[in-house]
Parts: sequence; C-alpha cells; structure tokens
Amino acid sequence: MRVIMLGPPGAGKGTQGERIAGRYGVPHISSGELFRDEVARQTEAGKTLQRYLDAGDLVPDDLVLSLIMDRVIAAEADGGYVLDGFPRTLPQAEAAAKVAREAKMSAQAVLYLEVPPQVLSARLADRGEGRADDAVQVARHRLEVFTEHTRPLLDYYTKRGIIVRIDASPPVDVVSAAIFAALDRIDG
Repeated sequence: MRVIMLGPPGAGKGTQGERIAGRYGVPHISSGELFRDEVARQTEAGKTLQRYLDAGDLVPDDLVLSLIMDRVIAAEADGGYVLDGFPRTLPQAEAAAKVAREAKMSAQAVLYLEVPPQVLSARLADRGEGRADDAVQVARHRLEVFTEHTRPLLDYYTKRGIIVRIDASPPVDVVSAAIFAALDRIDG
C-alpha cells in the first residue's frame, strides 16, 4: 500500500497515518516527526528547520526532499509507505512523482482529510499546549500557509485520479473505518 496523507494541520494525519501503517504493515513516514527529531538532535538541518517550525512556515522544498526521499525509497522494500505531511507543495509533489515513477512505486491513493475550520481551530488549541508550532498565532498562520501552498495539490492529485476525500470531523474510529473501506477497495 502506497498512500499520501493530505489535510490541514489538526486534520488527524498523524493518528490516521499510524493506523493505516499498522493495518497494511507499511512504514509511516511523518515529515513532522522527522523534522522534530532533527531539531532535537541539533543537526545542521535541525537548526535550519527550527526557524521554519517556530514560525509555522513551510520548510524549503530542497531541504524537505533531501530529508525524506531516501526514506520513501527505502520504504518500498517494506511493501509501501504512508506519507504524512509530505508533499506540501506542488514542486515537492512533482519531484516525488518523478522519483516514484522511476522506482515504480507511485502512490496508489492520496487521502485528503477534510475538516471544517472551527473543528481544526479547536483541535489545534487542544494540542497546542505542548508544541510551539501549535501556539494560537502560529496555528492560524499554519492554516493560512496550508491554504496557499498545499491546497493546489488537490487539483494535481485529482487530475492524476488518485484523490480520496475523507470527512475527518467525526470521531477517530469512524474516520479510520471510512479510510480503511476506501483503501481496501484500492488494495483489493
């Protein structure tokens, strides 16, 4: 199973990505976790990442690609991947698609987790207590950045015919059931 998770901050990509990975036995590759790990280890990449994460801005495409693509290619040996938080821009999507085509490991589905703005705001406020990137102002900015830079990916993946829209506002288990039903049809 090869899945890309798209959705605004607070849509549940991490939670659902872990569940999908567990069900289908593939690695869950979270750009956010990868970035936070680089920051915690105080690598050169981590020091650069910290500035973008603190501001709620997108990390430059070249840095994202350098950190993620090797993990994606390695994941194919494990039967696929669940990409959570990558790609976030059209250039990232196009670069990833090129590598995936060459490696014969293109995504089978792009799950777009749709959530009304008021639900997103509440979720980000709830989890923002422990994460600097979810402070109220930064969370608001992250939603604006998503709208500007990531929403264009919906058109890109719709044209490729692999977008699957999921209402991610119900309880977690209900969302998971909808995702599994959609992916089972693709995987079957």
